Amino acid sequence: MKKIIIINGPNLNLLGKREPEIYGNKTYESYMKELVLAFPDLELTSFQSNVEGEIINKIQEVGFSFDGIVLNAGGYTHTSIAIADAVGAVQTPVVEVHISNVYAREDYRHQSLMAKNCKGVIAGFGLDSYEMAIRSFLK
Repeated sequence: MKKIIIINGPNLNLLGKREPEIYGNKTYESYMKELVLAFPDLELTSFQSNVEGEIINKIQEVGFSFDGIVLNAGGYTHTSIAIADAVGAVQTPVVEVHISNVYAREDYRHQSLMAKNCKGVIAGFGLDSYEMAIRSFLK
């Protein structure tokens, strides 16, 4: 059974409450239940932290034993060289995910420090961006 983890960064614990016009009204917890039901043949887990070092620790912890990492680093996408380096240091492939279309937002969101170390980047499809990333590991 393939093991895939979704790692979410800062403020993603507020999905369903935070800026619903950008991020929607659904909580991450309810969406995660839908994903687990949609992919019964996967060991699908998730982790969220607002702390940069905890995200790095989790990437290092799973980065040599899991089959895929779906990473939504939130605002750290544009600022964290350390998370980008952690993604580059592990063997497990990583797909960068964004709920919103970052290219339709503020200019500083147009740059990803993670992308060069990732298998791919998915942005702008709402929570379905996570499902698309998971499917990319099934091929």
